[in-house]
Amino acid sequence: MSASVPPSTQPMSGEIDFLSPVGRENLTGRVYGELRNALMEGRMRPGQRLKIRDLALQLGTSETPVREAVMQLVRERALRMEQAKAITVAGLTLAQYQELRLVRTALEGLAAEAAARHITLAEIRALERAHAELVRAEAAGEGASAIRANWRFHHGLYRAAAMPELLAVIEGIWLRNGPMLTYLYPDARPTYPGRHRHLDILDGLRARDGAATRAAVQADMEEGGAGLLRHLAAMEQPAPAKGKAA
Repeated sequence: MSASVPPSTQPMSGEIDFLSPVGRENLTGRVYGELRNALMEGRMRPGQRLKIRDLALQLGTSETPVREAVMQLVRERALRMEQAKAITVAGLTLAQYQELRLVRTALEGLAAEAAARHITLAEIRALERAHAELVRAEAAGEGASAIRANWRFHHGLYRAAAMPELLAVIEGIWLRNGPMLTYLYPDARPTYPGRHRHLDILDGLRARDGAATRAAVQADMEEGGAGLLRHLAAMEQPAPAKGKAA
């Protein structure tokens, strides 16, 4: 095992400040958890290259638990092992994103409906705060903060369903979905033809109306994600040949 690095040491590149140091107990699990949260919260971007040494420095641990955690995420397809053993954050093609969104629509709708039956007033208040932070961050042009607030809103909603097995499946999808949300700001900011669908979700929860909450979550994905779908489609368009008009 490599020698431990003091938690105060920081990576020279300064490009992985999305992680926090972890304690020494159960290091691999803690490192895995920190990397997993960073992926789900959209703190990493598709194609971003990760170096084991820099990750270990940022996390304040040795390279061995980092390598083990990274390989677990490679097996889960959240990270990708490139040629020469380079590690990058996995992206999704338009077709992959659309397929996963179909799955998310069903599973997250189910979780939302269950949440309407089980959610507490304190949990609703937490969702209200997360949405308020999302609105504030968008108005201030703080895309990264908006993405994290959006994840807190949705994760809090699905956790309130009190269905841990369903939550684990949803989190597994968000491991691959989270980095794609880094394209939202400024390129594909979510927009809605009417009021923000998070407000409809909150209304459904307060009324204990499972069907309305499910419908609001599904509308949020369809309407709020329309710009991202267009952006991904444009990214996959072949570049015009030289000498021809764009």
